[in-house]
Amino acid sequence: MNRDMLSRRLQRKGYEVVIAVDGLEGVRMAESEKPDVILLDMSLPEIDGWEAARRIRAGGVAASIIALTAHAMSGDREKALAAGCDDYDTKPVELSRLLEKIEALLNRKTE
Repeated sequence: MNRDMLSRRLQRKGYEVVIAVDGLEGVRMAESEKPDVILLDMSLPEIDGWEAARRIRAGGVAASIIALTAHAMSGDREKALAAGCDDYDTKPVELSRLLEKIEALLNRKTE
C-alpha cells in the first residue's frame, strides 16, 4: 500500500516510476530499465535491500540509490552507504524531504 501511494505521488510530480516487488526483481529491473534513481526498501523479500544494493553496484548500474528503511537504527545509514547506496531516508516517507534528496542526486549527475 505504501509503495503504491508513494508511486502515485511521484508520478503526480512528473517522475516515471517502475516498481519491483522483491529484491531479485529490483536487481533485474535496475539492470534492464537503467533508472536515474532507485528508491530501495531495505526490507524486501527474496533478497533484502542491502544485498540488492550490493548486486546492483556489482552489475555496474550507475543509478543513484536511496535506501528507505523503517529501522532507523544507529549505524544503518553507514551500512546503507557501505552497501552502495548514495543516500538514506526513513519510513514513513516525508515526501518533501525525499523529493529534495532525489533532486539533489539528479542534479549531481548533470553537473
